[in-house]
Amino acid sequence: LIIPVGRASLMRLVPDMLENPENDLPNLARATLADAFEHLKSLNQNIDNTESTFDAFAKVSTNVQRIMKVRGIGPQTATAILASIGNGAQFDKSRDFSAWLGLVPKQYSTGGKPRLGRITKHGDKYLRTLLVHGARTVIANLGNKQDRLSQWCRGVLERRGMNRAVVALAAKNARIIWSLIHNQTEYENYAA
Repeated sequence: LIIPVGRASLMRLVPDMLENPENDLPNLARATLADAFEHLKSLNQNIDNTESTFDAFAKVSTNVQRIMKVRGIGPQTATAILASIGNGAQFDKSRDFSAWLGLVPKQYSTGGKPRLGRITKHGDKYLRTLLVHGARTVIANLGNKQDRLSQWCRGVLERRGMNRAVVALAAKNARIIWSLIHNQTEYENYAA
């Protein structure tokens, strides 16, 4: 029995497989599959409920709405950032927030000559992951867009490669988000 890849195909075809007595599916496998399918439906319902909660909070929170205007930031990322940093007062500047997330290079300085290493990856792994995934989506969907952010992303992508461009955009987004929260300003398409 073959089902195409994807959640929609699975949710559509498994009930038909379970109800079809002519598909030579053993009874033990049928019972196990039915139990797993019910569990999957329960998990999908939990996911939908959680997403509804994020969406409901996003509708009433001005800070979440402000943050969600940044490309690559959705309700889950926005609410997670606000839950973690509040108004951002614990950071003196946006780079401190970006460093707290682990989105800045490690510095090796000697003799007055700074050398930058790899991204530190210290800090809140969950928030960093959300920002990186959002940035990856933005870069993957650049297409032929000609706004300043898209041009900046394309330039970094050509010079440094996909992964570095993603992390650079995630760090830029983190700095913008801190500024939006800390200064209580509205997002504008910034000059990259």
